[in-house]
Amino acid sequence: MVNFLQTLADVSGETGIPQVRADFYVYTVLCALPWVGRELYEKKDNELDHLLRMIDDYISKRHKVHLPSLKVWQSNVPHVQEEYLDCLWAQINKLRSDKWVEHHILRPYLAFDGVLCEALQHSIPSMLPPPHQDGCSYPFPSVVFRLFDYTDCPEGPVLPGAHSIERFLIEEQIRRIVEQQYLCRKECAAILLSYPGKHKIPLEYVIVEVILAELFKLPVSTYKEICLGSLFLELCKLQPSTMPQVLAQAVELMYERLDTMNIDCINRFSSWFAYHLSNFQFRWNWDDWNDCISLDPLHPRPVFVRETLHKCLRLSYYQRIVDLLPENFVNLLPLRPVTVYKYAQEGSEVLPGTVAAQQLTAAFKEKCTAEEALLLIKDLPNPLQEDDVEPTHNPLKIDVFVQTLLNFADKSFSHAFAAIAKYHTVFKVLSTSEEAQICILRSMFELWHSHQHMMVGLVTKFLKAKIVECSAVANWLFSKEMSTEFPKSYIWEILHLTIRKMIRYVTNIQKQVNDAKKKLQKDESMEDDDDDEDDSNHVRPSEEMIEEMEEKLDTAQSELKNLFLIIFQRFIMLLTEHIARCEADGIDFNNYWFKSTLGRLQEVFFQHHEQVFKYVDTLESLLFTSDIDHHILSVFTQFSALKA
Repeated sequence: MVNFLQTLADVSGETGIPQVRADFYVYTVLCALPWVGRELYEKKDNELDHLLRMIDDYISKRHKVHLPSLKVWQSNVPHVQEEYLDCLWAQINKLRSDKWVEHHILRPYLAFDGVLCEALQHSIPSMLPPPHQDGCSYPFPSVVFRLFDYTDCPEGPVLPGAHSIERFLIEEQIRRIVEQQYLCRKECAAILLSYPGKHKIPLEYVIVEVILAELFKLPVSTYKEICLGSLFLELCKLQPSTMPQVLAQAVELMYERLDTMNIDCINRFSSWFAYHLSNFQFRWNWDDWNDCISLDPLHPRPVFVRETLHKCLRLSYYQRIVDLLPENFVNLLPLRPVTVYKYAQEGSEVLPGTVAAQQLTAAFKEKCTAEEALLLIKDLPNPLQEDDVEPTHNPLKIDVFVQTLLNFADKSFSHAFAAIAKYHTVFKVLSTSEEAQICILRSMFELWHSHQHMMVGLVTKFLKAKIVECSAVANWLFSKEMSTEFPKSYIWEILHLTIRKMIRYVTNIQKQVNDAKKKLQKDESMEDDDDDEDDSNHVRPSEEMIEEMEEKLDTAQSELKNLFLIIFQRFIMLLTEHIARCEADGIDFNNYWFKSTLGRLQEVFFQHHEQVFKYVDTLESLLFTSDIDHHILSVFTQFSALKA
């Protein structure tokens, strides 16, 4: 056993490997020690000491550049945000000082110690870890999530200390149960609540802390929010006397610590909390959070409450949310989700497109065709027209058509999507350039700016219908007129769905190319059979077809890379301009807006890490150079260190 563990630990001494590889093997050894440490201490004390000295030497030399980016809270008060390997090493040292005695692992074999001592001994066969190669993937480092300590728990079983090995073992077993059973929430909840030894620990607190740790895991959570949210609901149903109260206590503690919470985690918190409230008739003691009303609107607390209410609105209806909230929360309420159709507002008769908009509305009521709709806006003047330059698009045509159509179909998502599908031809005629596509998005925003969910749905539809390109959406989101929307999460929801749309597009083409190559190789390896009647119906991909597909793939991959370059470049420009503007005005640039936007930059890195890591060298040489502000550069440096 000692030789086996030593072989794994020896990986930490390899040269030319990423730290995450060594971390993985050292963590594996440390995880095994609570199970075999006492036995090795009694029989192989010198070898165990040598192994521990080797691990201690490795851990003391590790770099932890990544640590700040993985913290759920930037503050170490009231709980230190420890790196996972440091925390486990401290727990192992505590176990070592206790002479490797722990009181949690069930060891039924001890009852048969006399028999086992006389049995035939087996040696563990030698095993060499596979060598490191380019493309090898290792688990990311993490930070241990801490929410509760023993003072938060009521009288009864005491919560083990942060550095006790029992805390690690219990949390690891709870985590394994969730990992194995999460697809069936009812069974998972039942197994969790029947945890062996539950009378020795405050089980509900441990379960809540472990599941919240999975919810807020950085860079990305292993599970979808809806999965963990439904598990919480099932736990509340099975344990109604204690679990809802513990969960409410956890929400209060997290609200108190929002000031230093990671912006992505605040997002997940608000999303989960809104879903949870929707299953309890949205009942909450909002008066306890009165303090957020008087704070800066960009302070994390009012931002969290505002975002939670927006997500509650998606799960209910406006008046219901209004009736539930105290009157003094009026400034945090979402706007009433209605259209603002400028061609029907007071004074709209002076607008150049009003007459055409009225005609278009009447035509829509008569179920006109796409060709008829185009004729009605054909003669609208182009405000961009110059004598010697032919403009690429007509913003007035676009504005009149988009606003009128979406206002006409404002009753529901289904109405809007059906209208877009019916007049898809008109959209394609109007959206011939990126500037035209941005005009479509601006007109949609102007009409529906009070209904965030509708805007998310419409942008998704525009992308699927190929009315707008992903790059157009990115440039629109980072335009000056959208800067006031930056603190709102729907902006980043749109950005992420745009990026995922482009990634899926590239992935699908890659799959088509791979399938075509496999099919060609298979066909070439088979002998031709002239008598096979089905052969005439069998389409074989040719070399030319595959070359065309590969060219299409190269173009798509280039577009995806350019999309990320656009996004990161715009982030750097916005943040740098903010710093320069604040320094010119003599005020501190590190305000709530700056922290929030910097957090969103990190969120883009984290949520799309698999793709972004492919461009790390390009980003380092083109954008994240040493001459940019260190606050911005540190986000990139910490991200790069995740695989270092």
